[in-house]
Amino acid sequence: MPLLIFGSAALAYLGFLRPAEGLDTRTAEARPVAVAKPAADAFGRSGRLRMRFALPGTLVDYPIEVQGNLADLRYAWLPLSPGDSAGPARALVDGLVAPTDPGFYRLEIHSESARRAVDGLSLAVLVPFTAKSGATLNGYRIGFYRGERARSLAPDAPVGFVEIDTVHLDLSVSDHLRLGDFVTRDNQSTWPRYAAVDPRLLDKVELVLDEIASWYGGEKRAGVEVDVHSGFRTPLYNRRVKAAARDSRHQFGDALDLAIDANRDGRVNSKDTRLVALAVEIIERTHPDLAGGMGIYARAGVPYVHIDARGQKVRWRG
Repeated sequence: MPLLIFGSAALAYLGFLRPAEGLDTRTAEARPVAVAKPAADAFGRSGRLRMRFALPGTLVDYPIEVQGNLADLRYAWLPLSPGDSAGPARALVDGLVAPTDPGFYRLEIHSESARRAVDGLSLAVLVPFTAKSGATLNGYRIGFYRGERARSLAPDAPVGFVEIDTVHLDLSVSDHLRLGDFVTRDNQSTWPRYAAVDPRLLDKVELVLDEIASWYGGEKRAGVEVDVHSGFRTPLYNRRVKAAARDSRHQFGDALDLAIDANRDGRVNSKDTRLVALAVEIIERTHPDLAGGMGIYARAGVPYVHIDARGQKVRWRG
């Protein structure tokens, strides 16, 4: 019988705590692991998320389904990057704890006679914000968040950053987005780079794309053309962007500027921005907790729509 295993989690990266759910204590058949896969809700409300996030050594929100006797099952995190060492196997009954080293991992379930990888969902272990030294992190210039120099931790700053090297750019964070979409386009030559990524934004964008697809019967969803104009911006770079708000949500990883061919005519124009805006309004009515900012920019070049998940509805035209 499948078991739903929940690592009781603190999603501090999102700025709030999720109540600890513990482990499902229903009895399982004592047999080798035959199923090890993410539970349906592990992929977010959109069903399109491909990465979870956690701080080092913390309990992980990573719902999975397994078969086997819980007392006999263990788990290990296997690094995605070549050359990185795997962490020790731990008892699954105690919940899932993130590795202590930042990086990208996949989950593997162990029984006495078998091992099963949990495919389709990876884990990003963040570099804590507190690892930042002044305006830099590991040689990468980030700048200062508002209030940071006056206090030990800026009140609105992300609690951690994803560490992205050149080999990680194509790692999927959702069906339509990859880590490279969040790298600040500041022309720094230092690698690795660091970015904040908010899973609530990933869910919102994928829900918007699903809404657009539903107008065409859904079968054309795989062909949606999405071009990311701007993802995460360091505070240092944000100050250099013309007309950018000082408190721009791009600095917190919960904003994207997207050009979307919503009507699938092979080009992006004002017709597409109106359709995207309609889809955003529909999703925010359906999911009010994903309310946020939306700005339409169509003055020059390819028009695009700013979408964020700041928690309150804001609208503007650029």
